[in-house]
Amino acid sequence: MDDEVVLANFAEWRRGASADNLLEIRSAGFDFVRMPIDPAIFLEDAPDSRVTTLIAETLKAVDTLHKAGLKVIIDFHSIPSDTRKVGTNQILADEILFTRYLQTVARLGRALSGTDPATTAFEPFNEPTVDCDPTLFSKWPSMLEKLHARARKAVPNHTLILSGGCWSSAYGLEKIDPDAIVDDNVIWTFHSYEPYFLTHRRADWTGDAMSYVEGLPYPPDLLGRKAFDDCLATIRQTIESKAPEERREELLTGLNEMALGVTTYGKVREALNEPFDKAEAWGKKYGIAPERILLGEFGMIRQEYRKEFRKPSAWRAAYLSDMTTGFRWSVWSWGGAFGITLDDKKRVLDPVLLRGLGLKPQ
Repeated sequence: MDDEVVLANFAEWRRGASADNLLEIRSAGFDFVRMPIDPAIFLEDAPDSRVTTLIAETLKAVDTLHKAGLKVIIDFHSIPSDTRKVGTNQILADEILFTRYLQTVARLGRALSGTDPATTAFEPFNEPTVDCDPTLFSKWPSMLEKLHARARKAVPNHTLILSGGCWSSAYGLEKIDPDAIVDDNVIWTFHSYEPYFLTHRRADWTGDAMSYVEGLPYPPDLLGRKAFDDCLATIRQTIESKAPEERREELLTGLNEMALGVTTYGKVREALNEPFDKAEAWGKKYGIAPERILLGEFGMIRQEYRKEFRKPSAWRAAYLSDMTTGFRWSVWSWGGAFGITLDDKKRVLDPVLLRGLGLKPQ
């Protein structure tokens, strides 16, 4: 972690993003970027010298984005994992580690306080994984109050981006009482990848049938119901022939349950609209203006790593168009599996996707 090349290019996107790339992003019509930073490198056996360097490089990255004409959300983006020493699950489960996390938020926040509040915001936690079970007492609201207090003290003038639990979902947002956080300089965010069955096709990290799902268009009945059913039949055959034998029945059951929710475009829109409806109702309940609510993440996989099937841009553009008709938004992501570029080498923005987002191709 203390490799000089790694630290000198923090955040890591600086290795692959040129000034021209950033100018293209701005020229396409994006006015801000959400810049993820994994806090593990700040917390896992980190000497003070490393943290000092990381903060300095973070400020350089912010300055680079500002020079390209982009506003920036600094997103302290922990990653869920049961195997890492420091990840979302560990931070939320370990009181001592959460206290250290708050201290790191404060230290990074104090550094960010020297940036322009008009062009820099701070998101001190990404996608808390707790509070998805409605039968359990909500854990995140009290943790969020501590997080907000520590971040606000460190950055008194900057906008803070805060979310509910359950992966920053609209369902998690419903469990938050914003009156407990007296702060008019907060933007509330929610993430949505609904309908999951269509946005996560071929994802091999989900642990369910999605790793075998491919070929379904958006919307799913675009080519007719028979084509949809034929595609599902092919997916079932793949599971029956390639999935571990002891998991086939479970995977087929999950596949059938998920497929029932997306057989028509009408059903897709119901699933897609539900998080928006929840966020809108929550905002009205507490008097939160729509401009203070951000769709902070959404996207559809372009091509999963190491896998051949690549979804046509037109399918993805139709989905992106459906997702960007409500709140202000931040699409996931520039590059990678969900990227809106044509590939991860040249990193040219996909003109079809830009039109789907309501932006202008170059």
